[in-house]
Amino acid sequence: MRIVFAGTPAIAVPSLELLAKDYEILVLTNPDRPKGRGKKMIYSAVKEKALELELPMVQPEKLDEDLLRRVKDFQGDLLVCIAYGKIFKQQFLDLFPLGGINLHPSRLPELRGPSPLSAAISAGLECSAITVQRLALKMDSGDILVQQDLSIDSRETTQSLTEKVAEMGAPLLLKVVQSIQNGSYSAVPQKENQASYCRLLQKIDGQLDWQQSAEKIDRQIRACSPWPGAFTHWGGQQLYIRQAIPYEDPKFLPQGQPGRVLGVDKKAGILVETGRGILAAQRLQLQSRKNLDFLSFLNGNKELVNSQLGE
Repeated sequence: MRIVFAGTPAIAVPSLELLAKDYEILVLTNPDRPKGRGKKMIYSAVKEKALELELPMVQPEKLDEDLLRRVKDFQGDLLVCIAYGKIFKQQFLDLFPLGGINLHPSRLPELRGPSPLSAAISAGLECSAITVQRLALKMDSGDILVQQDLSIDSRETTQSLTEKVAEMGAPLLLKVVQSIQNGSYSAVPQKENQASYCRLLQKIDGQLDWQQSAEKIDRQIRACSPWPGAFTHWGGQQLYIRQAIPYEDPKFLPQGQPGRVLGVDKKAGILVETGRGILAAQRLQLQSRKNLDFLSFLNGNKELVNSQLGE
């Protein structure tokens, strides 16, 4: 069986590597993009793995007639998609006799959309799921082929949860591909009246509001790790809070000033008052500076204590 594998970020790499052991694959991934001050062209994680495995590959800017011809020439039987980043039209899906499947890291029909892991952490979910579904024209609405529970640890970040999904999703996807190949799969339609949605994260989603509770801010910091990063303002500079935990100790009492740096617990972190409770910031980074543990940060920024964040 021949597979066209569409994916771009690292979450798709373990699945590509596993499928490539048993199937002939054409890789479809996004074009190289310039990054950083030097505008160096950066390969996607999927492209790097495809080059390592010496797989044929296409990187179209658009899903146009040239791509259709290339895919037709390959004569793929099945389209497999993980976080490719573009929407497939019916003309493209019709090229595959066995149709298309997609791995989506949520308990569909919950959290359809581009950022389900960040959304799950922001919502404080303790459990979600990994779903393999049929590709459909409407986003994440295809029939469900399999679902597997995904536990969400209390200190989970989007980065750590993405890595977990990447490893758990690969064997799950292979199992579905095998069932499609031998005709033993079953499909369950989604219940549209139970659908919920998440949107693409933007830079502004990382801005902290110290009027919120310590628990909610903690979830925001973890949901925005690694991107866009949770940030506040201090002394006219952008200050990223890379890691933090809610903090309770009767020695430090709220003063009714959310964003106020109350002091330091040398084991827990830099203590910041919130709208409800105290947050201990453990790793901080001034814009264009290094990401530092809180004690190292304080060595060069002692004036942070008793200052106001967010101004």
